[in-house]
Amino acid sequence: MQEIDLFELLKIFILSVVQGITEWLPISSTGHLILVEEFIKLNLDPAFIEMFRTVVQLGSILAVVVLYFNKLNPFNPKKSPENRKETWVLWFKVAVASLPAIIFGFLINDYMEEYFNIPPVVAAALIIYGFAFIWIENRKPGRHDRQIENLERISYPTAFKTGLFQALSLIPGTSRSGSTILGGLLLGMERTVATEFSFFMSLPVMFGASFLKLLDFGFDFTSTELIYLVFGMFVAFIVSLIVIRSLLKFIKTNDFKPFGYYRIILGSIVILYYLFK
Repeated sequence: MQEIDLFELLKIFILSVVQGITEWLPISSTGHLILVEEFIKLNLDPAFIEMFRTVVQLGSILAVVVLYFNKLNPFNPKKSPENRKETWVLWFKVAVASLPAIIFGFLINDYMEEYFNIPPVVAAALIIYGFAFIWIENRKPGRHDRQIENLERISYPTAFKTGLFQALSLIPGTSRSGSTILGGLLLGMERTVATEFSFFMSLPVMFGASFLKLLDFGFDFTSTELIYLVFGMFVAFIVSLIVIRSLLKFIKTNDFKPFGYYRIILGSIVILYYLFK
């Protein structure tokens, strides 16, 4: 067994904390990792690092599974037949919402990562979406705004349209949660509904992406790499539990404008950093 490098473990810890925070807040994990990885570089096999960036997300999505296990479990014997039916319907809506990201991800994800995962694109996406969040929260409510006050009222067409916004997250810097929450708000969902549906939509896409990365890597871990990966997933899991609960509490009494301002500031920092690097 290769000796575990405590300094590498510390870097894994920091990157996993960043991932666990930025996965659920609409602020773009890519934008943060671009800056963080400029100062924290893992001295590990490049193939492992590429796989780690994706698979560490399994820890984050396990937090959703744990927090919403009863809501998402259609086999819970304590649920009435009606409640079990509602749970299955929710899963069908999640499946419909996941289709655009799965299809477009399969077709163009590699192309987007190769040609669009560059600081100017990430910075532009951060800033544009930042202004979009501020605009949607400042606009005067219309007759059809915020009509979807619970998950049961999300229709299949609305779920699919929200999924189209999730597909936009293939553009680096947009943020998967940022795209889906913004789409949900535009389509009339209450903030909590848009946020929770965004959480559920992440499950098929992120599980699928992690599984494909593991297949591509070949499950060919050294024992030390496996420890690094499991440790990173555990850290991302704990951080995600805290962040998800905090976000849901925050949006009960606040809107998304602070995240919009933050995105604009971060995008500007990314631009300035690479201009004067």
